[in-house]
Amino acid sequence: MAAGGAALAVAVALVAAAVLWWRWRRAVPGTGRVCVAVLGDLGRSPRMQYHALSLARHGRGVTLLGYFQTRPHRDVLSSGDIRIVPLSELRCLRVGPKLLQYVVKVVTQTVQLLYVMLKVDPPSYVLLQNPPGLPIIAVAWVACLFWRSKLIIDWHNYGYTVMSLSHGRNHPLVRIAEWYEKLFGRLSDYNLCVTNAMKEDLWVNCNIKAVTLYDRPASHFKETPLELQHQLYMKLAKDYEPFRPQHVAGSVSWNAERSAFTERDEKSGDVTKTGGRPALLISSTSWTEDEDFSVLLEALEDYERYINEGVKLPALVCVITGKGPLKEYYNGLIKKLHFKHIQICTPWLEAEDYPVLLGSADLGVCLHKSSSGLDLPMKVVDMFGCCLPVCAIYFECLHELVKHNENGLIFRDSDELAEQLKMLFSEFPTLESKLHDFRINLRASKQLSWDQSWDKTVLPLLSQTE
Repeated sequence: MAAGGAALAVAVALVAAAVLWWRWRRAVPGTGRVCVAVLGDLGRSPRMQYHALSLARHGRGVTLLGYFQTRPHRDVLSSGDIRIVPLSELRCLRVGPKLLQYVVKVVTQTVQLLYVMLKVDPPSYVLLQNPPGLPIIAVAWVACLFWRSKLIIDWHNYGYTVMSLSHGRNHPLVRIAEWYEKLFGRLSDYNLCVTNAMKEDLWVNCNIKAVTLYDRPASHFKETPLELQHQLYMKLAKDYEPFRPQHVAGSVSWNAERSAFTERDEKSGDVTKTGGRPALLISSTSWTEDEDFSVLLEALEDYERYINEGVKLPALVCVITGKGPLKEYYNGLIKKLHFKHIQICTPWLEAEDYPVLLGSADLGVCLHKSSSGLDLPMKVVDMFGCCLPVCAIYFECLHELVKHNENGLIFRDSDELAEQLKMLFSEFPTLESKLHDFRINLRASKQLSWDQSWDKTVLPLLSQTE
């Protein structure tokens, strides 16, 4: 009943807004301006930031709408063609049944979004990320009616499949969300998606025609020169012990010219990698239900056991970056581990530091399991941009990105990941290792950049109606 009430309330709000459109039908759409919208944190929405930058590169005025919780990339902030319109975080009802709380949240967001969107400069297009799509797809559609603009949905996944991870596939909310997503998704003018598998599914199951725009790394994702590696390690060493040289770990005073991985010659000023350095393993996450980090922790326990049994392997520094609801839970599990040869830290990196660290690492690990089986992890795209080999957990369309035994390895459980770590690091850090072969393959691979792919795929959509 509560879910039905929410749907009714949203419908009433939308009908009221539609009436407004008839009253304001003389409204003139913006000449080429684009509203890029996401009902999420702008700083953690890299693909939408890339859209905004690509639009600005072609001289389009951009309104970038979303929550301003994490600072976006400096290129976005410094662009004169991008105007950020932050959404205020709403303090919704926190008492009563969770279903009622959710209904109140959706209704409140509907009113807020409609108010904010109709206040911005009228755009010619609204480019919207989904998920999350409830209620922003419907609100954006109404706003487009008012502006006589075109609605473009960029399908990253299905919101109802993400919701099913915590509620179950047959929960009433999940079923309503699926109905809503398919209904309002069909009302869009154009659609983008992240994989060919999703393109096919949208057509077969939703009767939505989409164009595949694969995620590509931005230009700042590249291998990091040794000097920049050293600067970042020294910066992180101020706050995180694993980046400090081992012989003084935990002490207050430590050599300001040496990190756990690099050192600077005091006379020449040259930076070199330290002998016997640990391997640097990195993973990034939003700490949600679609990533089970216990798989990595169990694999690290096996790795520690291999060393204790006499297998010649390097020590490991494991860096897991990101923010999210399950971070404290996994930090609790990490604190219970007592490793001698492995150190784990979970920092949140500034937007400019993240690609530098990826370009400095020895191996990436991805635990993203698509809730729909149809999207690809952006983190792996970024890692490949930095020529960083990856071990990724299997799901259905992963082969569109990770080529097993070519640019990385695919595993299904912690045992398989542990064996892969042992194999990849058995000859570390020599150039004869499998890890080095993967890196060579990544350097040799010729892929379109984000700008090239965007110009080929998205730009024609904007041009054909103008």
